[in-house]
Amino acid sequence: MRSRRGTITDKWTKTRIIKGSAALKAHIPDTRRLDRCAFERMLKRYGLVYVKPVNGSCGIGVMRAERRGSEGVAVQAGTRVARFATSGQAFRWIVRRKGKRPYLAQRGIRVIRISGRPVDFRVVIQRNRVRKWEVTGMLARVAHPRKAVTNGSQGGSIRSAREVLVSQAGRRQTERLIRGFARLARLTAKQFARSYPRMNELGLDIAVDGKLRSWILEVNTRPDPRPFVLLDDPSMLRRIVRLARGYGRICNLKVTKAKKG
Repeated sequence: MRSRRGTITDKWTKTRIIKGSAALKAHIPDTRRLDRCAFERMLKRYGLVYVKPVNGSCGIGVMRAERRGSEGVAVQAGTRVARFATSGQAFRWIVRRKGKRPYLAQRGIRVIRISGRPVDFRVVIQRNRVRKWEVTGMLARVAHPRKAVTNGSQGGSIRSAREVLVSQAGRRQTERLIRGFARLARLTAKQFARSYPRMNELGLDIAVDGKLRSWILEVNTRPDPRPFVLLDDPSMLRRIVRLARGYGRICNLKVTKAKKG
C-alpha cells in the first residue's frame, strides 16, 4: 500500500520485499499476519512477541507479549501491563484492544538495554546527487522508562549510536556492528529499488541482541530526520537534509516529544 506521498505504509509488503533477499532473510525476525494460531505458536517458541498494526507509525498501537512461565503471559500496551493466565486470554485482550485493524506478529528480540530500557538503532540511507545509495545517519533510541517501544514520539531518548555500542560491546565490536548496519542498509536499499526504482530514502530500525547479532525490525520509507537534531554532532543532520532537498523533500525539524541523552 502506498500513501499520497509515495511511501509504502504496509509493513507486511515491506517485510516481503526484504525477505526476497537471501542475505537479508537471516536478519529478519519471524513475522506473520496476526491470528490466534500464529500468536500462540510464536509465543510458545520465542517467549516474546511484538504485535503491531500493518499500517502504522511512531510506535502507535504496538504491544509486547511475554510468556513468564508459571506466571502466565504479560502484555504491555503503552505504559499499561495486563497479566493473563493463558496465551488465549492474552490474545483475546489484544484483539479487543486492536479492534478491526489488521496486525502483524513479530518475534521479539531480547535487545541490549541501558538501565533496563530497551535500545535499538535507526540507520538512514539516501540517494545522493548521482543516484547512488549513501548511508547518511545512525543513532540509538532508548525507550521511555515505562514503555516497550523506543520511538522518540513515544518519549524515547536519542543518543549517539557509537557511544551506546561502545558502552555495551566495546570498541572492536562496535566497529564491526556499525559496518554491519551500513551493509544491511545498502542491501535493503538495493532490494527495495528493484520493486520501487524511484525510492530515494529508507530508515532501518535495527536491533542488537545479547549475542551482538543484528536484526532488521522494520523499514521506513519516509524516515523522520528530527531525532538527528538531538545529536551533539550536526553533520549527519546536515547531510540528510541536503540530500532530501535534492529530491524535493522539505524536512520538518521541530522536535516535540523525543528527548536527548
